[in-house]
Amino acid sequence: MERVNYMAVAEKAMAQISKGAFLTVGAGTQLNTMTIGWATLGIIWRKPIMMVAVRDSRHTFDIIEKAADFTVSCPKDALKDELIFCGTKSGRSLDKFKECGLKTGKAQKTVSPIIQIPGTHFECKIVYKSAMDPAFLDAEYMQLLYPEKDFHTLYFGEIVDCYEI
Repeated sequence: MERVNYMAVAEKAMAQISKGAFLTVGAGTQLNTMTIGWATLGIIWRKPIMMVAVRDSRHTFDIIEKAADFTVSCPKDALKDELIFCGTKSGRSLDKFKECGLKTGKAQKTVSPIIQIPGTHFECKIVYKSAMDPAFLDAEYMQLLYPEKDFHTLYFGEIVDCYEI
């Protein structure tokens, strides 16, 4: 494991996230991972922050609402089938880790584990969340991205660790 400055890997990580990365959340005995394709990285409240978006229809939503943190694992190697599976199947009805042969690894600073794969890993402590208010969303985005009105909740996580495996 090699610790890295999150901004030094931000461009590469965001390029991978746009193709798919794993958001993993654990709370109590509940654990799930899902594919994300949207996120932001930057400085907010004088802290390094990663923001992820989770729809309330997702199984991960039920867990992240109880969680103190989350991790994002950006694969170095192509895991296209696993990313598609974890983005289209629900952890409510099956074990995504078992089905995809994904192994979790103990995170360094969060309860939520990482996906044990080569790549860049972000450990994030949830510092703020906000359900989207459609009244403030651009009409074009509304029509294009939310035709079914299935809005996201935005989770802002302070990046407490970032490393490559």
